[in-house]
Amino acid sequence: MIGGGGAAGNAAAEVLRREGYGGRITMMSADEALPCDRPNLSKGYLAGVASEASNLLRSAKFYQDHAIEVRLGARVTAIDIGSGHIELSGGERLAYGALLLATGAEPVRLDVPGADLPHVHYLRTLADSRALVAKALTSRRAVVIGASFIGLEVAASLRARNVEVQVVAPEKVPMEKILGPELGNFIRRLHESHGVSFHLGTTAVSIDERNVSLRDGAKLEADLVVIGIGVRPATSLAERAGLAIDRGVTVNEYLETSAPRVYAAGDIARWPDRLSGERIRIEHFVVAERQGQTAGRNILGRRERFDAVPFFWTEQYDLGVAYVGHAERWDQVGIDGELEARDCTLSYRRAGKRLAVAVIHRDLEGLRAEVEFERAMVGRCSS
Repeated sequence: MIGGGGAAGNAAAEVLRREGYGGRITMMSADEALPCDRPNLSKGYLAGVASEASNLLRSAKFYQDHAIEVRLGARVTAIDIGSGHIELSGGERLAYGALLLATGAEPVRLDVPGADLPHVHYLRTLADSRALVAKALTSRRAVVIGASFIGLEVAASLRARNVEVQVVAPEKVPMEKILGPELGNFIRRLHESHGVSFHLGTTAVSIDERNVSLRDGAKLEADLVVIGIGVRPATSLAERAGLAIDRGVTVNEYLETSAPRVYAAGDIARWPDRLSGERIRIEHFVVAERQGQTAGRNILGRRERFDAVPFFWTEQYDLGVAYVGHAERWDQVGIDGELEARDCTLSYRRAGKRLAVAVIHRDLEGLRAEVEFERAMVGRCSS
């Protein structure tokens, strides 16, 4: 049984079949659409260069052919660990032999007057993206609240549709906490060269039908507002079931939760990272897929450690940035190459130890860093 229809749940279902599991596989998805390429919702699909059909991870026929039952609009509301049952929102109870929790994350909601108006949008599901595309087609001016990856990717996609965009965020430099000031300022200049205006160091205090009012007194015209101020792991189901929680669902190196035959993967899972020696939780698509694959094999008794090096990427206009590793905290950023030439590697270090790299047009350097981190994890395990 799989609770969740995102990258982790889909990957687990596929692996179970590919590894020869012949029993029943049921994926419970609260979404109304089949599992999709969620990162592309803010990129190609929103920009209008990728079709909806191409955004699905698999067709309906694939699930039928592989005997994977996908129940859409099915929300799991309770887990009975003792008896091995789940309960759906309609009251239906289903037994499981093994359960994978892959409930993902939910957008953080902006708590200001007007945040629930019809022209205010969030972006998490395919339905969200459909609604945003429909609104973008009739909009002239947009305000994006949040200068995160999702916010800036949305800004770039809206500019591709010739919508005027203004970005509002409390930080002084976009994405500085993750990418550092040099790359953050470079990305800001990239957006400004495409006509985006920034209002940094301030926040939205209210929204009405025509404007977004900021704390610094500015008033921005907008017939479309997109809020991208982060997500939080959807852990309420696990909490009610009594599973161990630590800013996510606590799992061991095999992605096992504190309950027998219950696993967790994707945005909700906090696992022991051998590279940093810390427990980490990462909200990235590739990580979720790889964890789903590992969880699927462990459901079959493989006892496989999850040791994949984290990876994510962002595409904004004609710029692609790939990030390998994980540096939740760092005290030094080194740059090899030239940012302005779009040919560089940024290394993120803490106490002299390299924990992550970001590369622009240096794919080979990214692969080398991944190998370096993999070897470091093996060395940590054997020492």
